[in-house]
Amino acid sequence: MSQQPAPSIETSNRIFTIPNVISFIRLLGVPLFLYLLLGPQHDVAAVIVLALGGTTDWVDGYVARRMNSVSRLGELLDPFADRLYILATLIGFTLREVVPWWLTGALLLREVVLGVALLVLRRHGYGPPPVHYVGKTGTFMLLAAFPVILLATAVPSIDGWASPLGWGIAWWALGLYWAAAALYLMQTAQLLRADRNGPEAARPVAS
Repeated sequence: MSQQPAPSIETSNRIFTIPNVISFIRLLGVPLFLYLLLGPQHDVAAVIVLALGGTTDWVDGYVARRMNSVSRLGELLDPFADRLYILATLIGFTLREVVPWWLTGALLLREVVLGVALLVLRRHGYGPPPVHYVGKTGTFMLLAAFPVILLATAVPSIDGWASPLGWGIAWWALGLYWAAAALYLMQTAQLLRADRNGPEAARPVAS
């Protein structure tokens, strides 16, 4: 018996899908997290909200692929929710002095560099480069490191192991984050070079 090919996953224009609902719920967790962290300073509750927001990062994508319900809105919401969580966490952690300014600056500088690259691509008629697994892994690790770092601050009795663990993950995440940025910049340079050589030379760059 010949093996049947796996069904392809098509991108739809649907808005109200289960993955999109998960992404919307993730977005609602951002202001709740900031309130808990900066308002009453309920750090343990903030850790729970942040951990749920980070662990569900892969849930919406998994459900979308599993249920064949990938949508264009979902492709935008998922990375937007990731970046919003990271930005909100950096702002809150920096204001509370949970993380140093240099870490915040290193992560924000990466976003600025990629933002400029994206503007250049759009000026030449290109969309954003495909998401690379290195960047996705860095984002996941960063979202995993933040709750551990905050938990070490909130519960001093576990600081001896939680703080090294959280910062170890954060260092790896920072390295992967910038490694992904270098890959995106290489893709951008290749597209711009192909554009200068003529439209027939331009082709999508494999991720």
